[in-house]
Amino acid sequence: MSSTTRPRGTIVVTGSELVRGDRTDLNGPFLAGELLRLGIEPARIGIVGDRADELEAALRDGLGADLCVVSGGLGPTHDDRTVELVARAADVELHVDEGLREQIGAISRGFAERLGRPYTDFEPGVRKQATIPDGALNLGLAGTAPGLVLESGECAVVVLPGPPPELQRLWPRALETEPVRRVLARALPPERRLLRFFGASESAVAKALADAGGDGNGVEATICARDFEIHVDLIVEPGAEARADDLEERLAAPLERQLFARDDRPVAEIVLEDCRARGLTLATAESCTGGMVAERITAAPGSSDVFVGAVVAYSNDVKERDLGVPADVLAKHGAVSAETAAAMAAGARDRLRADLALAVTGIAGPDGGTEEKPVGLVYLHVEGPDGGRGVDFLFPGDRGSIRRRATVTGLHLVRRFLTQSRDKHV
Repeated sequence: MSSTTRPRGTIVVTGSELVRGDRTDLNGPFLAGELLRLGIEPARIGIVGDRADELEAALRDGLGADLCVVSGGLGPTHDDRTVELVARAADVELHVDEGLREQIGAISRGFAERLGRPYTDFEPGVRKQATIPDGALNLGLAGTAPGLVLESGECAVVVLPGPPPELQRLWPRALETEPVRRVLARALPPERRLLRFFGASESAVAKALADAGGDGNGVEATICARDFEIHVDLIVEPGAEARADDLEERLAAPLERQLFARDDRPVAEIVLEDCRARGLTLATAESCTGGMVAERITAAPGSSDVFVGAVVAYSNDVKERDLGVPADVLAKHGAVSAETAAAMAAGARDRLRADLALAVTGIAGPDGGTEEKPVGLVYLHVEGPDGGRGVDFLFPGDRGSIRRRATVTGLHLVRRFLTQSRDKHV
């Protein structure tokens, strides 16, 4: 480990359910982002099952970094071996922390009373969770699992619970400990810049980046497709700000129409803020997406001051009855058509008394497609006080992918409609 380079961090995530694919790891990406934010180079993320030999090997390897963060395996059952194996890898002994035993015991007694079971059933687990490596610092409890920090040679080791809310609650406490602070003292957090594009292909963004001079000379650029957008992350080392300014400007110039944000707010939040700034309310009328657009909008805190509601109109009867789509439009053009999408949007504006409405109708598959209207065909329409705009797409992929693409594209249609309407009135 060199003191002249940025400190390196490793992340060891344990749990056989993660290795089997029963659950998706959320801790590794969170911790990697935190390390990068703090100026520590995330060297790797390792996901390991509960087998003692494999976990011990991963931990020994992780201790070769300046900071090793471990998540999972802190429970009271036989397969929760993290603390024991961290101690073995660090070559230290274990002891029962009496203060921890009292704290965990009090919680477990409450469980025993509520369940009508004797406390003796819980005592072995309490002792196990109160057993920690010699020299370890206790970060406090999340549930009945303590977070821990210890030193092993030049490495600071942070041991955190597996459930993401518990890990994220204890993580700030780990950063305040002396072993971790010593590592952070050698770190110089880089600047992170983000450019988000919609409607541009990954290859087009890659070409624009190459034409702009590419990364290097203190600027690291990463292109990633996320939620059907293309994101460019720029990691800027101290002293390379002017180089980053030039690269950012030259990258954005040919993709100006597709560049929509320089921060990581979800597009639904951007739409809500744009509506809020103009004093507009919003509604949705959804068929193939089945409420997915409304779900994304209402996931944003404070959405109720803009979003008035949604109609999931899957059948033609509901389209007619609840949205007022004329029967002759459905008969002549079909449920999946530009005309029906426009009528759905107009109906949602009227019935829900909203200023702005988005409608989505399409064929998500795997059945229902024809030569004229294949699977993946989606019509979207946004209607506002001064008119509307409709678009159609033929999305690739399976049913889930088509519905997600339609959802994201619908939100971007509203965003673009609001931007263009604003520009007309400037």
